[in-house]
Amino acid sequence: MAIHPTLEAVTERLRTRSRDTRLAYLAGIDLARRTQPGRAALGCANLAHAMAAAPADDRLKLRAEHNPNLAIVSAYNDMLSAHQPFAIFPDIIKAAARAHGASAQVAGGVPAMCDGITQGYAGMELSLFSRDIIALATLVALSHQVFDAGIFLGVCDKIVPGLVMGALGFGHMPAVFAPAGPMPSGLPNDEKSLIRQQYAAGEVSREQLLDAELSAYHGAGTCTFYGTANSNQMLMEFMGLHLPGASFVNPGTPLRHALTQAATARAVALAHNGATLAAMLDERAIINGVVGLLATGGSTNHTLHLVAMARAAGLLLTWQDIADLSEAVPLLSRIYPNGSADVNQFQAAGGLNFVIRELLAGGLLHAGVDTVMGAGLDAYTQEAGLQGDTLCWRPAPQASLDESIVRPLSNPFAPEGGLRVLRGNLGQAVVKSSALKPEQHRVRAPARVFASQEEAQAAFKAGELTRDVVVVVRFQGPRANGMPELHKLMPMLGLLQDRGHRVALVTDGRMSGASGKVPAAIHVSPEAIAGGPLSRVRDGDMVELDATTHRLNCEVSDEDMARREVAPPPERALDPWRNMLGLFRHHVGTAPLGASVLFGNADAS
Repeated sequence: MAIHPTLEAVTERLRTRSRDTRLAYLAGIDLARRTQPGRAALGCANLAHAMAAAPADDRLKLRAEHNPNLAIVSAYNDMLSAHQPFAIFPDIIKAAARAHGASAQVAGGVPAMCDGITQGYAGMELSLFSRDIIALATLVALSHQVFDAGIFLGVCDKIVPGLVMGALGFGHMPAVFAPAGPMPSGLPNDEKSLIRQQYAAGEVSREQLLDAELSAYHGAGTCTFYGTANSNQMLMEFMGLHLPGASFVNPGTPLRHALTQAATARAVALAHNGATLAAMLDERAIINGVVGLLATGGSTNHTLHLVAMARAAGLLLTWQDIADLSEAVPLLSRIYPNGSADVNQFQAAGGLNFVIRELLAGGLLHAGVDTVMGAGLDAYTQEAGLQGDTLCWRPAPQASLDESIVRPLSNPFAPEGGLRVLRGNLGQAVVKSSALKPEQHRVRAPARVFASQEEAQAAFKAGELTRDVVVVVRFQGPRANGMPELHKLMPMLGLLQDRGHRVALVTDGRMSGASGKVPAAIHVSPEAIAGGPLSRVRDGDMVELDATTHRLNCEVSDEDMARREVAPPPERALDPWRNMLGLFRHHVGTAPLGASVLFGNADAS
């Protein structure tokens, strides 16, 4: 199938725009390859430190400098359900490496915070910042010059993007990502959302709410909705850094175990073959990731993270690239919050490998990319399974097993992708249109302006928002307070919408990948604290959000807007984590999107 003209045009535009930065990145990687030849160049005392605690058989392999040594970089902790399964992965990987004549060592750990725990509290202000800390910790873990390939263990939110960014700093080595998988299905996500709204309305008790939450989040593995964590897993598969079919296999199962062993074997083989992450993650792989995000209705957070990951590889991806692709890529799946199914049901209905095959057949993916499986994306049209105890791959289903969840290219849920870029006199923003009903694509209503989600919640409880309203929450961008997600707003806004009111959210903050029921123009840039137009919006201004015409406007003349004073940011307590954010705020400057302390501010305008 010939490549789709829009895919070809956007890829060429990205390639041309990034020529100098990509060449500079590749030159640095080549220099690293030539000047960091690994264990053979280390002094004996240096090498002895790396071998001192290794088992005797591994010491022999480490001394024989031609045997690959794998770096395990893990985001394990046992507070995150998604990362708790990683406790046993190092032992699985080490045993598998030995079986293939190699060795593996835990090179280091990276922090892994849980947005589900910090939502609505001050700790969430460290969330986006943590991506760059994770990237830095990954660089530190790989810095010892004793490794030939990396295996990266991470699942959630900023963690996978941070691992990718750090791994690209050592892009002269191959990298394989090994996920933990989603928890089994519990209380359906739409029922959980309903109970949250009932709690916001005072109709159920805190005890009943907690019982519902515990029924939804009930075991080890990723949360089952299609938020940022599961969108991460999709990206790793579309970008060829997972094994085919690895994303949505439950933890603790024989298939999950076999996939981790096979990921190790691939890392060993790639090290022997001289493969590199830098070569794999080129502009075609990044574009494939964007297509996967759009076709599956993935998290809006990745309009930030894909920009940052691309920038780490010397590629200058922009929001306009994503917007143009969204007009050509159809929506092929509906997973909560875009539908009622969870990722386990999506996997059972055909999953990512069905979607990849459909997109390849339509010329909407670059087929000739290099992946951890070798040349070409065709391997990713196969789903993983077991024949006895042996891992095997078989073709994905020829037809969707449930067209309410996943559909073929010939019968998409929508002709365009799930994300749209809005522009107007309030700046630019992103909206997750795939989660909205057609009648929700345009909202025009008076603004009610807040400087925090706590202020908005208080106004709701006081009955001040029971009307058509565009809730504007400003001073939530990266320079202001780290750009937290504002998920706590969704139950109250959803309740207002269910009561028949026209409701929308406009903010320079982020929104959880689990949110989408209410029209939300998020990541508005320039942000309010930088003097962006949001700082001049006043209560009662008529604001229009239109996902169909891609507009975000305040119906105030340019002259009147310019005469208004810029609203001052709210005072904030200097808690320890807010002191840490000073570094982040200093470096991100006015870069609107995907800003990265470590890899330069990526202006995605």
